[in-house]
Amino acid sequence: MSKPKIGFIGVGYMGHGMAKNLVQKGYPLWVKGNRNREPVESLVGMGAVEVASAREMAEVCDIIHLCLSNSPQVEAVFGGEDGILAGARDGLIVIDATTADPTSTARLAEALAEKGGRLVDAPLGRTPKEAEAGTLDCMVGADDATFAEVLPVIECWAGNITHVGPGGAGHKMKLLMNFISMGYASLYAEATVLGAAVGIPPTKVRQVIGSSRLTNGFFDTFMTYAVDREEVHKFTIANAAKDLRYVGAMADAAGLTTIMASAAKQYFAQAEASGHGGDFVPSITDRVGALNGLDMAEEAKRGR
Repeated sequence: MSKPKIGFIGVGYMGHGMAKNLVQKGYPLWVKGNRNREPVESLVGMGAVEVASAREMAEVCDIIHLCLSNSPQVEAVFGGEDGILAGARDGLIVIDATTADPTSTARLAEALAEKGGRLVDAPLGRTPKEAEAGTLDCMVGADDATFAEVLPVIECWAGNITHVGPGGAGHKMKLLMNFISMGYASLYAEATVLGAAVGIPPTKVRQVIGSSRLTNGFFDTFMTYAVDREEVHKFTIANAAKDLRYVGAMADAAGLTTIMASAAKQYFAQAEASGHGGDFVPSITDRVGALNGLDMAEEAKRGR
């Protein structure tokens, strides 16, 4: 039995590794490029075919992956005369790995269903390192039959796969995950800055918390920047701020008060508004430090 033809739009930090693993597992791959040509040319060198538009991809492929930055980008790829919907045909499956707004996901799923297609939301956990290794976390929203159909494809690039529930459930779960992680980031930044202000350098915070039951993988990568100034946690402040806005909208729709999420959102909104949206999440420590008159790069040198 021949393997389904796979399309991939969004071959950036995460998408390149995911697409690479699909090619290496023997799936015929079509890719659509963007401004950064390097990952596209890398995949074409492995045997992928480049297409000019999402419409062309939808006309050719059985399954299309999206790995983009936000819902407006996903909506742009779906719509218009060169979009997925313009080329969609009966049986097409779109796997959206974007961390997206669940209300947008629901609208797009309905529009695709009118064309005979199905939308699977399959957002990601972990980092580009795991994307290259094919060991990402993935939380999937789909009906049982569709989940079973796409599982062999997702297994090419994910090692920890959870079927969360029906369509939309994956994106909702991802927002909960990112609320927790950006809450961690805000908490760790504030604690590290407070420590520095009262004479405890970041290196000692890492040593004590990192060897206690309070440690976790996020703490490790976060403090690698806060102490060693190494960028290993490559997720931008702009994306974090976007995700926290989506969390707030989801909470509003559910009629919930979310004080912790609102507090974290303010830190990331301030950092983005002050021109640091392109910086990576652990640098929120620097922004919290600056708000309190501390240079955290200098504080990080103490005790190293």
